[in-house]
Amino acid sequence: MKTLRRNTLLVALAVAGAPLTEASAAEKDKKTASEKSGIRRYHPERNTAEIGIFLGTAVFARYHDFYDPATAPQERLRRPSFEGGLRVAYFPLSFLGLELEGGALPVTYDPGGSALLYTFRGHGILQLPFFRVVPFILGGYGFMGLRSKPEVAGNDIDPIGHYGVGVKFHVTRMFTLRLDARHLIAAQAAQQTDGTSHLEVLAGASLTLGRKKPAPAAKEDPDRDHDGVANKDDQCPDEPGDLPNGCPDRDSDGDKVFDSKDQCPTVPGIEPDGCPPPDRDRDGFLDADDKCPEEPGVAPDGCPVRDSDGDKLLDPDDKCVDKPETRNGFEDTDGCPDELPAAVTRFTGVIKGIYFDLGKASIKPTSKKTMDGTVKVLKDFPDLRVEIVGHTDNTGSREVNVDLSRRRAESVRDYLVGAGISPERLQTRGAGPDEPIADNGTAKGRAINRRIEYKLLTE
Repeated sequence: MKTLRRNTLLVALAVAGAPLTEASAAEKDKKTASEKSGIRRYHPERNTAEIGIFLGTAVFARYHDFYDPATAPQERLRRPSFEGGLRVAYFPLSFLGLELEGGALPVTYDPGGSALLYTFRGHGILQLPFFRVVPFILGGYGFMGLRSKPEVAGNDIDPIGHYGVGVKFHVTRMFTLRLDARHLIAAQAAQQTDGTSHLEVLAGASLTLGRKKPAPAAKEDPDRDHDGVANKDDQCPDEPGDLPNGCPDRDSDGDKVFDSKDQCPTVPGIEPDGCPPPDRDRDGFLDADDKCPEEPGVAPDGCPVRDSDGDKLLDPDDKCVDKPETRNGFEDTDGCPDELPAAVTRFTGVIKGIYFDLGKASIKPTSKKTMDGTVKVLKDFPDLRVEIVGHTDNTGSREVNVDLSRRRAESVRDYLVGAGISPERLQTRGAGPDEPIADNGTAKGRAINRRIEYKLLTE
């Protein structure tokens, strides 16, 4: 079906005067080449005829009607009996045909003597037409006659039907080999009231007439782009060129210097050689002015800005270029190692002295001294940034405790902001009962777990 649609399209284009593209022609050539080789080669075609010969053997049943009851008795035929004959067939369709056969079978009656059986029959053939190996079935009708001396079996003619299966192999466009197996159905005795069966196996060869002639192979234009360079030597056979290799002279980098004269055809440059002034690291600083010509850099000398001590602070911003910064939340932007001052250390971790009303986020007045101490440290060290974390014990539901711990942390933050600390320096988190530091199974442990912690934030 797909092939039929494609062929219909090609015919429509030809009728409309539209030229076939090289792609469609190439696909057609590819299909033709495929059919010329392999299992699809020489497959059956419509409106063809076959003329052939066959040889074979027939195995007759004990009881048969191949005798004249007026002159001789019914005698057994010696088995097998060899036969030969001619056949002719016509196939109006690739899968359906009609065939006529005529043959002769020298036979011997036991006892009796020699006789000649002859047959003429016709049948229809239904075959699979897709490949060069063609299985088929057939069925038809005809007659089988007898010629012999009266004392052997006499003369007789009987109708006989048959059906069978077989296979053909198309060796070439015209020559075919064939093998058949037939079931013959005939009368059992002279009365012709009963039937009997005989077996027939035939091998044959035939000639096929009427096949379509294969399309002549298209002649290839030896110089498709007509630029004076033969296809076999042309590196651009479908594009007219003016270079010795058959390709056009291009300007790949768009610098108006053709590739044939451009010593840098992939990098835009300037005349006369088409190359840019040398800048090996391509940082915009020509090698003549670049103090680091192998490393991309920045102004003023073309060298990269370095971080000598590897603390992720570039040397121009690093007060200690040979010593890495200590990331501890205290003066993390100066690039120097340091330790936390004692005053800062006292106000990190668990903060004792901050109390809240039972089940509430309001800070008790007894916490004022501790809270004011926190304000002083944050004002004395303005670079500090703090995370305020609220914790509870495990009494009650987790959801309620997480919410209560968050609100208590926010109450501490609000106190500090009210005392003049920038809110950008403060973060809050409610951990609820998830991070205990004591046993919640005792009253003392639960009291310890209800706490506020300060954690310094690093840059």
